[in-house]
Amino acid sequence: MITDPIADMLTRIRNAAQAQHEQTVLPSSKLKERLAEILKQEGFIEDYRVEDGIQKTLTIFLKYGRDRQSAFVGMRRSSRPGRRFYVGHRDIPRVQNGMGVAILSTSAGVMTDRDARDKRVGGEVLCEVW
Repeated sequence: MITDPIADMLTRIRNAAQAQHEQTVLPSSKLKERLAEILKQEGFIEDYRVEDGIQKTLTIFLKYGRDRQSAFVGMRRSSRPGRRFYVGHRDIPRVQNGMGVAILSTSAGVMTDRDARDKRVGGEVLCEVW
């Protein structure tokens, strides 16, 4: 049993990128699928695929640039089960002065910091990627 599935997902992606693997496989959930969709839209991963079976799995295909350098520099879990991090729409953090992206869970769904500012909704800051 995993206490923090989002932190587990980010750690698996970081470890796979550091080992320069082409893909990583993890247990799937709707929240993880949405996070993978946002990471793909923002250009941090190449693609993702959900596979049905006894337990649904999420396969994430990593993206590399020149010299096999990962498409992202860092990932950090902001809100944790022991300490939730909620912000209003005016207080949404800017990651690396706009070069990165914060992913929020809002009443309007899981979205990036830019979308949340545009829709003027706050929520829980799940993670930051740059």
